[in-house]
Amino acid sequence: MKRIVVLSGAGISAESGLRTFREMGGLWEEYDVMEVASPQAWHKNPELVMRFYNERRKQLYSAQPNNGHKALVDLEDHFIVNIITQNVDDLHERAGSSSVIHLHGELKKSRSQIDYNLIYDIDGWELKFGDKCEKGSQLRPHIVWFGEEVPALDQAIPIVADADILIIVGTSLNVYPAAGLVNYAPSDCQLFLVDPNSIDSYINNKVTFIQKNAGEGLPLLVKQLIESNK
Repeated sequence: MKRIVVLSGAGISAESGLRTFREMGGLWEEYDVMEVASPQAWHKNPELVMRFYNERRKQLYSAQPNNGHKALVDLEDHFIVNIITQNVDDLHERAGSSSVIHLHGELKKSRSQIDYNLIYDIDGWELKFGDKCEKGSQLRPHIVWFGEEVPALDQAIPIVADADILIIVGTSLNVYPAAGLVNYAPSDCQLFLVDPNSIDSYINNKVTFIQKNAGEGLPLLVKQLIESNK
């Protein structure tokens, strides 16, 4: 079976009502990124950081997967499908996708401050001070903050390097090192970009551009790929 790799970003989650960080009116207009998404912020004002992610988590519980998320699930009957997402929500999983790598962490999880490998599901939407790991350390959001390494990148690179088809959806490809994953795709890999905005010059002419949002463009692309695979 051919392998399809999907690189997804905030745009697909925005269609489920989750606010993005970089778009006009996004969260970065309300918050300084370094005040809520950096190790320095956690040490300087942990109350603000904790409240910020609790609010995001609460919003996530009211969001539902959209047609874009659901369309990707249909591919699994015909292809090996791996989703590599920059998103910290669980909408891909709730839609039914079985292989999802979260490059930037997961909003519904917490982790130990002293042992990166100690990761826990958060019961409900609120992480609190006093919630500790088994080693006695305060739990923090399981989010990759600015300035931190992206451990899942080592897992994602060989998957992209083995792709027959690469679908890019909901991402501006401006956030590194995640954006650099495209460079690991094989030379004969089919590339598809689903985005309602105009294409940027750094996307080469090998890309098939679908100028629609994820909820409309992905179902069309998925149908096309399934039919061409028969």
